[in-house]
Amino acid sequence: MHQTFDAALELNLLHANQEGANHNREHFDKWGISCFNIMSSPGAGKTVLLEKTLAALQDKLSMAVIEGDMTTELDADRLRQYNVPVIPINTGRSCHLDSKMVAGGIHTLEHEYNPQEIDLVLVENVGNLVCPAEFEVGEHAKVALLSITEGEDKPLKYPVMFQEADCLLITKTDLAPYLDIDLDRIAQNVRQMNPNVTIISVSAKTGDGLEVWFNWIQNQVSTLTLCH
Repeated sequence: MHQTFDAALELNLLHANQEGANHNREHFDKWGISCFNIMSSPGAGKTVLLEKTLAALQDKLSMAVIEGDMTTELDADRLRQYNVPVIPINTGRSCHLDSKMVAGGIHTLEHEYNPQEIDLVLVENVGNLVCPAEFEVGEHAKVALLSITEGEDKPLKYPVMFQEADCLLITKTDLAPYLDIDLDRIAQNVRQMNPNVTIISVSAKTGDGLEVWFNWIQNQVSTLTLCH
């Protein structure tokens, strides 16, 4: 009985969150904004990837960031130097952003900035390999990061994140010569979970693969703009 109650409660929470996510997406669509949900374990490289992205595309896209962390604004402070709207959300004990939290960020975006002038909102989710993938926030695409230091087996052990991802970035590839790691095996394990995902290997340190990532972003935004 207890397990049945817990399952029903979880379904209700997910349903309510999905309704909120749909409402958030309606706002983004109304303003012509594309939204990407960036997810990974702690330390996989989300924030540094956003730094590289904001620097590279600031003359091509008008961007904003919704920055999720359990506490502090350390990551938000790093991103503010790129002169884009950065809206921090502290989740407290929660290990993921949800649609209600992001709705608060959208409210800030609407009342403190001009959303009609923004092309892309990047949501940096809380560092966690499980929960963020189950809670949509209104995004048009999910982007997952997996650093090679996490090992080859993570897509098999934590499948939901990789099943849900539209794009997977294999990060920190500059460390490959120093690790007993098979990049092809990582890609194979990801494909086993999600045959259609776009996989891009990158190194924020050397810049390898970043241009492919930037092109993916611009192509996605162009496609979504046509749909809007």
